[in-house]
Amino acid sequence: MIVRPRQNWLRMLFVWNGSVLQSIIPQLVFMAIVSTLAVFTNGRIFGEKIPLNTAPFTLFGLALAIFLGFRNNASFERFKEARHLWGNLLIAARTVTSQLHRYLPDSVGDAERNRLADLLIALAYALKHQLRHTDPTADLQRILGAERTAALGGKCYKPVAILDELRGGIVRALGRAPGSDATCWMFETQLDELGKSVGGCERILSTPIPFSYSVLLHRTVYAYCVLLPFGLVDSTEFFTPLICVFIAYTLIALEAIANEVAEPFGLAPNALALDAMTRTIERSVLELGDRPMPEEFVPASTYQIT
Repeated sequence: MIVRPRQNWLRMLFVWNGSVLQSIIPQLVFMAIVSTLAVFTNGRIFGEKIPLNTAPFTLFGLALAIFLGFRNNASFERFKEARHLWGNLLIAARTVTSQLHRYLPDSVGDAERNRLADLLIALAYALKHQLRHTDPTADLQRILGAERTAALGGKCYKPVAILDELRGGIVRALGRAPGSDATCWMFETQLDELGKSVGGCERILSTPIPFSYSVLLHRTVYAYCVLLPFGLVDSTEFFTPLICVFIAYTLIALEAIANEVAEPFGLAPNALALDAMTRTIERSVLELGDRPMPEEFVPASTYQIT
């Protein structure tokens, strides 16, 4: 995720870090070459004039803009839902941590309360690694220790296993204390919220936008951009490469942004900052238990946090 101070209108024109421009330069160079060839051949291919003008591109461009808008809306809906799910995960983790320290019987020591709270931190890190298809072992060993991490080694869905262990630990801690049923129900409400967040993230990860949409949009954008110089060359002449590259930048950049935003758990510049989010959850849980906290996640020199 790109996090940078607000820029004035002039500096925004020349922003490089965080822009998709650097990832689409080869495509723009290709479009510049095609446009230049159209100018020098006067819109001919193998000596034959391409009978195109601006009229069909106006109608075609309108349809393409509508389709691009649909694709970007679908991508942003996935990004927005993923952001909400991780926000709910943070809220539920804070609530459960507070309940662990306030509502468990006095017979439960601080060590057991902290052990249960550590499971909340481990759940967040395990979920992050599951969504990014990375190895959670190092983080889990740091939080839970080698023995407890080894017990999770054979689990396919580690966040669910950790949540189940947390639920069992809370039930054992409550025991038969007076009012334990009501307290257990209170915990269960928040544990269900954690489970919903985990399941919601898994749903987004396992159900991408249908591939046929991406293929159709990709082909349509490039067909439009390649044919455009031959429709403009008679009216814009030597300005054709400049105009066509600018239009291609808009369309290809929109497609690239849609592809990045549609995968909110990845490592692309516009994906969610899961490293920072898990660090925030860890800091919140530790702070509520009056324990030392790690440093807050700060953006790199490129204004990007992962």
